[in-house]
Amino acid sequence: MEILYEDNHIIAVNKRISDIVQGDKTGDEPLSEKVKAYIKKKYNKPGAVFLGVTHRLDRPVSGVVLFARTSKALTRLNKMFLEKEIEKKYWAIVKTRPEKESDTITHYVVRNQKKNKSFAYDKEVKDSKKASLSYRLIASSDNYHLLEIDLHTGRHHQIRCQLAKIGSPIKGDLKYGFARSNPDGGISLHARKISFIHPVKKETIEIIAQTPNDSLWDFFLSVVN
Repeated sequence: MEILYEDNHIIAVNKRISDIVQGDKTGDEPLSEKVKAYIKKKYNKPGAVFLGVTHRLDRPVSGVVLFARTSKALTRLNKMFLEKEIEKKYWAIVKTRPEKESDTITHYVVRNQKKNKSFAYDKEVKDSKKASLSYRLIASSDNYHLLEIDLHTGRHHQIRCQLAKIGSPIKGDLKYGFARSNPDGGISLHARKISFIHPVKKETIEIIAQTPNDSLWDFFLSVVN
């Protein structure tokens, strides 16, 4: 497990593809329990370890996940997420280049619980929620393009369904229209960076997660850096 940041109040981890952040019906051990076990062992803590989940990433997505180690930090981080005081940047690899190099796109998203899928519409429809994000093209290879994304809302599968709606589904994302899966079973969507004011220390914190070990990600890293 790759720890990206750690102090007495918060801990950030680079989630791997296939990890689940919280327990679900699969019964697989979630990342939250792995982090608890790490804390318990490292600090020789007796009894139960407190760990608050502040946000989630889809199972096939990699990148930074932030947890709270105290109830005070959890309350404050939840409020900061709600009030959009925490900035998250995502990287997505797509095969079809969007029409514009950068844009803010808005759709109305409906979640289908049975299919565990969201559908994006251009206009408001029954049970829809407004979804907005900004993207910019930051690198290209012969066959693929790297987009950097800022989320303005936090809807179910939002980046995945919005990019698919504009004709640029994420590499490996069969559920949203990409032609074939990735060898590792994940999708090429990575929570690259999270920035915020520390909920207790009041310092500016910026946490960057290394991309998965993959030749295409490595190529884009070399171009961007």
